[in-house]
Amino acid sequence: MSRENALRAAEDAGLDLVEISSSAEPPVVKIIDWNKYQYQKMKEQQRNKKSAKTSEIKQMRLGLKIGQNDLEIKLRKIREFLSRGDKVKILVIFRGREMAHQEVGRELMNRILELFGDTVIVEQKPQMAGRNLSIVIRSK
Repeated sequence: MSRENALRAAEDAGLDLVEISSSAEPPVVKIIDWNKYQYQKMKEQQRNKKSAKTSEIKQMRLGLKIGQNDLEIKLRKIREFLSRGDKVKILVIFRGREMAHQEVGRELMNRILELFGDTVIVEQKPQMAGRNLSIVIRSK
């Protein structure tokens, strides 16, 4: 169909002539109501955004000298984050001369991972960043 005939057909129908693929030979066009098309596109994007699951990275900071009860409370909060589908970044903070005993921080990190067992996946291995030892975990 020629360009003029397509434009005339779209005008007679009271709709718009929209180019779908300009690289094709001849170019592919469609007769549609442009406002309705845009509205449907916007609604579809809103539905997709609503159904898309956003995973947040929560952060839990621990001191090197944390007591057992305090650790259990922090672990309970971490489990709550994981149950909601969030990732959790666990930070062990070294203060002052604690930097000389990084192995104690690694032991604490290993103990935390043992307490979670097979329920979590380690996304980022333990690594030192300044005075912090960090690890990122998520639920299976």
